[in-house]
Amino acid sequence: MNVPMVDTAAVGEPLTDVERLVDRKIVLCYYVAAMTYMVVSMLGGLLVALQLIRCNDLQGIELLSPGRWRMVHTNAIAYGFLANAFLGTLHWTIPRLTMRPVLNKALSYLIFAAWQAVVLATAGGILLGQAQGLEWGETPVWIDPVAQLGLLLVAVNFMAPIIASRGPMYVTLWYFMAAFVWTFLTYAMGNFVPQYVVCGTNAGAIGGLFIHDLVGLFVTPLGWGLMYYFVPILLRKPIWSHGLSLVGFWGLAFFYPLQGIHHFLYTPIPMFLQYGAVISTIAVEFVVATVIVNFFGTLRGSGREIVTNLPIRWFYTGMILYFITCFQCALQVTLTFQELIHFTDWVVGHAHLVMFGVFSQWLMGIMTYLIPRLTGKPWYSRKLCEWHYWLSVVGIVVMFLDLTMAGLFQGWSWSGMQIWDHSTQVSEPFWVVRIFAGLSMFGGFLVFVYNTIRTLSSPAPTRPAVAA
Repeated sequence: MNVPMVDTAAVGEPLTDVERLVDRKIVLCYYVAAMTYMVVSMLGGLLVALQLIRCNDLQGIELLSPGRWRMVHTNAIAYGFLANAFLGTLHWTIPRLTMRPVLNKALSYLIFAAWQAVVLATAGGILLGQAQGLEWGETPVWIDPVAQLGLLLVAVNFMAPIIASRGPMYVTLWYFMAAFVWTFLTYAMGNFVPQYVVCGTNAGAIGGLFIHDLVGLFVTPLGWGLMYYFVPILLRKPIWSHGLSLVGFWGLAFFYPLQGIHHFLYTPIPMFLQYGAVISTIAVEFVVATVIVNFFGTLRGSGREIVTNLPIRWFYTGMILYFITCFQCALQVTLTFQELIHFTDWVVGHAHLVMFGVFSQWLMGIMTYLIPRLTGKPWYSRKLCEWHYWLSVVGIVVMFLDLTMAGLFQGWSWSGMQIWDHSTQVSEPFWVVRIFAGLSMFGGFLVFVYNTIRTLSSPAPTRPAVAA
């Protein structure tokens, strides 16, 4: 089955039988929560960035220390913005693909409330010094069982309509089903195994798998699955190749779980595991290439949509940046390259490009498309939507290039056996540029929040109006 259900409803039109399957209120609740956490995360990132250029007047306040807010920054993105935005969009997508509502509406609201409690408790625990010593898994140990139960309930709530559906299964649902299983297993592996079962280099290897599998087995399948749903709808044409979509799915399933140890090259972890991680990371670039080719094949003949259709522009900008991210990863994972860029700002730039430049941009494009349909109102300002796009894209591209260059200079300084102060001195101009790039991204998102608030508070249209 090559074409998902086409969404042709204009803003303000009566709901169809298909649209009645969707609880629009829960989708909006998730989006409002996601936007809130994104603002908090960006404020935390700004606090840390100011600390690097010695422009932080909050020094000496333990609860506002950059070390703690750096963890709040990353957790608010992963579990606050991305998870909430994904969960909200799944409530729109899965009922429309399966022609069935989620298992239980009350369960959806329970999951929403519980997830906000988990995210807020995680932030509070981190600020109070209760963080675990695991990248992306700093969630305090007393919260982990609740989060694990929440992930199980999410899988049950969404898998029920998928299992009950009949007929050909669109590839989006393949990605979703895999994500529900993988995320549950990945979270358990990263948050329980190193804490209670293994230690030393074994715990390091498991931690490396968790770090990367959280991106590759939670964020990536949900992100790509949503692209396979929304792109054909907005372009009003089928995906170029259903076969390539399955190649991308099975390539992700086979190669991505093997990558995580590339975070710990040149460590006591056995070299055959390190080499396996290097090879599988490079192989994923070829898998990503098939997905990119598939989507640009779909765009063929509709190139003007990049100019006129803002959500499509968000989507394809993210795809280009995703290819760049994976190409960069295939380079930086090699042992030779690691000698130069390990522990440098190169890695920071890489992480920002994939989390904000790819998946956050896809989700912001989805929000740009769905919010008018959720509210029955057109956007308050199409111009503000454009400002959001350009400030975000320019900001993340500048930040990525800036931190990439900073990482190279830092690596050259260290490999040249310069004193540590030398590497910080050459880094400061790049850190200043990062401040302005971050302010551009932050400003763009604040524009988006303002535009959303004005849209929600505007009166309902007296006649149907086509969404921007």
